[in-house]
Amino acid sequence: EGCEKRWARNTLSAMPHYPDEIEYSDKYSDAAYEYRHVILTKPAAKEAWKLSGGAKRTLQEAEWRGLGVQQSRGWVHYEIHRPEPHILLFRRPLGTDPTTGQAPHAPAA
Repeated sequence: EGCEKRWARNTLSAMPHYPDEIEYSDKYSDAAYEYRHVILTKPAAKEAWKLSGGAKRTLQEAEWRGLGVQQSRGWVHYEIHRPEPHILLFRRPLGTDPTTGQAPHAPAA
């Protein structure tokens, strides 16, 4: 394989993937939370960058909904993955009611 082809392949694979429409991962979970990630379009990612002060803070629900992210209630943008700030990471407690966004109550001690 020639140098040019290797360079092109490596350069293209290192560039962020911006979908034409916002993309949603399948949900995945651990013992406490369910998670999903959302890949923003380029215009939405630019707006998220502005809203977050350059990926310095997570977005509030009204902010990420304002970008066009559509998902059931109870999700919280909990972390910024700095190498890929156009990918929003969400979580909510297991058992959260998707209609109300209410997390299940811990049993009384």
